[in-house]
Amino acid sequence: MAKCEVCQKDLFFGRKIKITRSQISRRALTKQHANIKRVRVVVDGTPKTMNVCTRCLRSNAVTRA
Repeated sequence: MAKCEVCQKDLFFGRKIKITRSQISRRALTKQHANIKRVRVVVDGTPKTMNVCTRCLRSNAVTRA
């Protein structure tokens, strides 16, 4: 999986909680990947293709070509 070239966001972990009938909660780690898009971005006046997460696209951290 690619990494965001702006904020270095890649992989993060969360917890999945499963409650059984005896009300004992089982916890397990889950892996989640960042929502990364391959877009054309203007860098120093020239267009370049980069892997950027949607958070950086939405917050205008990069300008699209």
